[in-house]
Amino acid sequence: MTQQSSPLVIAVPSKGRLQENANAFFARAGLDVVRGRGLRDYRGTLAGLDGVEIAFLSASEIVQQLAAGTAHMGVTGEDLVRESVPDADAKMELLTPLGFGHANVVVAVPQAWIDVRGMADLEDVAAAFRARRGERMRVATKYVNLTRSFFAQNGVTDYRIVESLGATEGAPAAGQAELIVDITTTGATLAANALKILDDGVILRSEANLVAAINADWTEKTRQTARAILARISAEEEARTSREVRAMITGDRVALAREAAEKFEARALFGTPVDGPLTLLCAKKKVPALADWLVSCGAEHVAVSALDYVFSARNALYDKLCARIG
Repeated sequence: MTQQSSPLVIAVPSKGRLQENANAFFARAGLDVVRGRGLRDYRGTLAGLDGVEIAFLSASEIVQQLAAGTAHMGVTGEDLVRESVPDADAKMELLTPLGFGHANVVVAVPQAWIDVRGMADLEDVAAAFRARRGERMRVATKYVNLTRSFFAQNGVTDYRIVESLGATEGAPAAGQAELIVDITTTGATLAANALKILDDGVILRSEANLVAAINADWTEKTRQTARAILARISAEEEARTSREVRAMITGDRVALAREAAEKFEARALFGTPVDGPLTLLCAKKKVPALADWLVSCGAEHVAVSALDYVFSARNALYDKLCARIG
């Protein structure tokens, strides 16, 4: 296969809830993931878009291929990126969070440690542990690199890591470690194991991201394919987080649009017509305040509509990618 015909490779989770969420993410942007011959086929396509190969991989394989540059883009959790690739920012670009796969990497200690509230207390605990038992305090975790980095940032040095192969939250009760670093969504499992998260013990607030590999083979063809995909993703994201706001209003339309931009970061979708409604695009959370302001400026009615897509001349996600790959 020649370089020109090489496809853009996108790595996505091969099974489970993450795969379902990844497929839903692409589908919202009008990009349906097609899995060739069923669940046993580890290659697929995006319906209606040529030059794309979907690689169905495990979470760890996705990160490995992105780091190696054998996949151009992938869907994976930030926690795996940061843990598995120490120089992740040099090899990958997190293009956009996807709104699923939320989980926090946290430091948790026994609830019985009533005087231990933050990371500053752990060095005292470590010193007392060594004085009493002649050993270093043990930290059970699967997140070895994140733990070492975070503990160093907080001046905690007298400890040793016990790599966890099973349920990390059970390590203190089993006598395998004094505290843990683990991932959690609600904290309920930690509480059920008589553990508490330190007040400043959140190492990383993670979620699934669309990640680009900086060192992949970015040919002109793969760049243009990425541009088309990212345009659709940007258009859907803009529509989902924004609303179209329309109002019949008299006065200086240009001045009103300018003031709406200053006050609410709204922008005129179709210029500022002399006749017809003033049509603005505004972040969803700012719509009520914008509507109130338009009424105060003389609008009799303000109509608010959800949108499917908002395509723009400027493709922010593609610009972000190009800034890294040159």
